[in-house]
Amino acid sequence: MLLVGQVWLHLLQGKVYHRQIMEHLVTVGPASISPVLLVSGFAGMIFTLQTASELVKYDALSAVGGAFALAFCRELAPILTASVIAGQVGAAFTAEIGTMRVTEQIDALYMLKTDPIDYLVVPRVIACCLMVPIMNIFSLVIGIIGGIFIITQFYQMTPESFLDSIRTLLESSDVVVVLLKGLIFGAMIAVISCSWGLTTKGGVKQIGESVKAAVVTTWISIFIVDFFLSFVILGKPVL
Repeated sequence: MLLVGQVWLHLLQGKVYHRQIMEHLVTVGPASISPVLLVSGFAGMIFTLQTASELVKYDALSAVGGAFALAFCRELAPILTASVIAGQVGAAFTAEIGTMRVTEQIDALYMLKTDPIDYLVVPRVIACCLMVPIMNIFSLVIGIIGGIFIITQFYQMTPESFLDSIRTLLESSDVVVVLLKGLIFGAMIAVISCSWGLTTKGGVKQIGESVKAAVVTTWISIFIVDFFLSFVILGKPVL
């Protein structure tokens, strides 16, 4: 939380390294898109296969798209995308900054009168906040394509019927929620991974422990935050 406050303060001061932002945009976006698309595509196929196999027993196959919209589009796509990026990008952020910490490169930044928050943390936070929502949209699209593949190949349902079923429950506000979750999860990935990197002490073994702790902490935090976001979005009180 202290690092979050520092990031906000530095953003308000307008201290931004644009070159570092561009480098990290590539890391979070194009360099991570393959695993995100693979996970989302197969997750969409698995979810559709399991859902359709149950709905067909009750002659309610036409509702499979609606179930897909409720579960995959609103919840699974943002969580899966954030989890993949946390495992790939977040771990890399922690390892890079942790290595700089134990090799005293961060102390060298202070000697050069460069604030590590400005140079190391803020660009990563901005890159994650910009790219994770975009990756969520790609994940959503690929998941729907995976669902269409299953429903057309195994259940003889037309793509139009599947998409129409999705449209009945998926509203434009749901897409906004997906983007908002991407923004929040992206900030969490960057802040948590950078925090563990900056607090690394010791040697190579401690770097590995920091990476493991950063990924696990990020995953747990994503699920906890998503739980409370679901309550807020659905308008149900937390008991």
